[in-house]
Amino acid sequence: MYPAEIVIPMKEELTENGFSELLTPQEVDTQLSQSGTTLVMINSVCGCSAGSARPGVLMAVANSAKKPDHLTTSFAGFDVDAVKKLREHLLPYPPSSPAIALFKNGELVHFIERHMIEGRPAQMIAHNLIAAFDQHC
Repeated sequence: MYPAEIVIPMKEELTENGFSELLTPQEVDTQLSQSGTTLVMINSVCGCSAGSARPGVLMAVANSAKKPDHLTTSFAGFDVDAVKKLREHLLPYPPSSPAIALFKNGELVHFIERHMIEGRPAQMIAHNLIAAFDQHC
């Protein structure tokens, strides 16, 4: 598990911008059982999370005409039980962090895995998400 002093600033980049944290398996299940759309950012300490994933997610939310009803996040390697539960909802996809998922009425409708984030600019992630928001939100 990562030390809190490393993780907290990375969590705050999202929570200070309107994302609520999913910290327990129960919170994950409760959130994903709600109607509407839920964006889940599985956060991580890697460089692609800092350089592309978090900025891309924030850019998409700030610049999209249509937005998910709920913005949520959980941190891989820190919110261990919550991320484990999230990954059950992401099957058949293998574990991936960072990763960005969009659920509609509890069903996974869009997923961006780590290999789709690595080496790509934040703007590309944002455009991908904005297109998903336009289609599903």
